[in-house]
Amino acid sequence: MVGYVLDASALLALLQGEVGSQRVAVCIKEGALISAVNFAEVATKLCEAGMPESVMHEALDMPGLMIVDFDSALAYRAALLRLTTKHIRLSLGDRVCLALGGHMHLPVVTTDRIWESLTVGVDVQVIRS
Repeated sequence: MVGYVLDASALLALLQGEVGSQRVAVCIKEGALISAVNFAEVATKLCEAGMPESVMHEALDMPGLMIVDFDSALAYRAALLRLTTKHIRLSLGDRVCLALGGHMHLPVVTTDRIWESLTVGVDVQVIRS
């Protein structure tokens, strides 16, 4: 069963052992989704940090974490979020994450506190207080 959508920041917090990482681990254990776009953001950060590809695969291969393809339905949803989130300058990756949460009717888990101020019909759960 899947219960959450992870933002790239949440998965990075887990991988780096940051505050809130335990919450992300529980989400993955219970079943979590991440968009292919956000997954690419995480892989990019690991690559930039010098992690070899084989180690990256080992680190990111997590039972309970499912990668969702970025398709035209999510593309439209992410695009439509631009107008309602423009004031806080969300990136495309941020909007893709929120679009996936809205599409799947699942809460989105992130480290970005500013998302709590959004009224886009998505339950945002911030892992850091």
